[in-house]
Amino acid sequence: MFTGIIEHSGTIESLDVRPDGGRVTIHAPTLALNLPSGLAVSNSIAVNGCCLTIVSVDKSGSKSVKGGKFSADLSGETLRKTSFGAASALKPGTRVNLEQPLTAGKEFGGHFVLGHVDAVGQVAHVTREGDSWLYGVHVPEEIARYIVPQGSITIDGISLTIARYHCFPRFTIEIAIIPYTYDHTNIRDRQPGDAVNLEADILGKTIALHLDRHLATRPSAGSPSKFTVSQLTDQGF
Repeated sequence: MFTGIIEHSGTIESLDVRPDGGRVTIHAPTLALNLPSGLAVSNSIAVNGCCLTIVSVDKSGSKSVKGGKFSADLSGETLRKTSFGAASALKPGTRVNLEQPLTAGKEFGGHFVLGHVDAVGQVAHVTREGDSWLYGVHVPEEIARYIVPQGSITIDGISLTIARYHCFPRFTIEIAIIPYTYDHTNIRDRQPGDAVNLEADILGKTIALHLDRHLATRPSAGSPSKFTVSQLTDQGF
């Protein structure tokens, strides 16, 4: 479980992608220096909002490069569902958002984030508005039903509040970005057309799922009656 409050960033050192899986190695010196116990094999970490398991750690460094990097394996499903499958979007040197799992006693500053990416969106624009920015992202149809104004969404692991959305010509959400968020995440690197990981609010998804099941099991208005005319007549109708 994560909160979507980004505390660290890293850069892609290498991304090996094959048809059935792959591996990513990320240079994350601030994570290694500030939270040395966090970089450990088998621990979870969210990379651009995608929950991954650390499979190797290297805390060594050199005079020119600060130490601290880790690797994580990528399953075929991860490649299909996230921006890791678009290798061009995560070439070496690309900045990524990092977050460690929520721990007991830690302030819950964002919203419930599972790190299970629902779909890949596409950056529409990053437009300056005074001291802030307006962040537009095209959202695929499969998760558009979970979008509500002032609701939560996770974009590349960042907990954000939807300001508004437009349905035409494509379903597009817009989020107001404050300077702190812009400076401390990879939003400042984003360009129109970039692939981004999207996770809809788990509460909204749960409500929608239960509603779908309720409607699916509810008899429709056009369903044939269980009673015959003769039975109704016998009952005095």
